[in-house]
Amino acid sequence: MSYDLAVWEGDRPASDAEAGAVYERLYRAYVDEGYPTPPTPRIRAYVGALLDRWIDLTEDDDEELSPWSTGPLINEASGPFIYFPMVYSRCVEVSAGAARLAEEHGLVCFDPQEGRLRPTPREK
Repeated sequence: MSYDLAVWEGDRPASDAEAGAVYERLYRAYVDEGYPTPPTPRIRAYVGALLDRWIDLTEDDDEELSPWSTGPLINEASGPFIYFPMVYSRCVEVSAGAARLAEEHGLVCFDPQEGRLRPTPREK
C-alpha cells in the first residue's frame, strides 16, 4: 500500500475543490495520456531536494531506508507535474516534509487521498 502526493507548477488554487480540479486535469495530461514529458527545471530541483533529504529507492541497498514506493523518483515527473508514491508506513512524516519542500520551491502540493492542499497550516 502506498500514499501519493501530487506537486505542480502554478499558482496555489484558492480552495481544495479548485486544487482537485487542477490535479485531475494535470494527472490526465501528464500521467494518464502515457506521453511523458521531460521534467521542468523547477520540478527537477524539487526532486533533487527530496532526494537530498530522503534516499532514492534505487540507492537503498536494503530497501528500508527509502520512503519511496518506486524509483528512481525522477521517473514519476513529467513536465510541470510529479505524482509520486511513498510507503504508507512513513507517509505522515514524509508527506508533511515533501509538502513543505514543495512550498519552499514555490510549487503546489495536493493530497489526492484527502482531497486537500498541503502543507496545512499546522504542518508549516
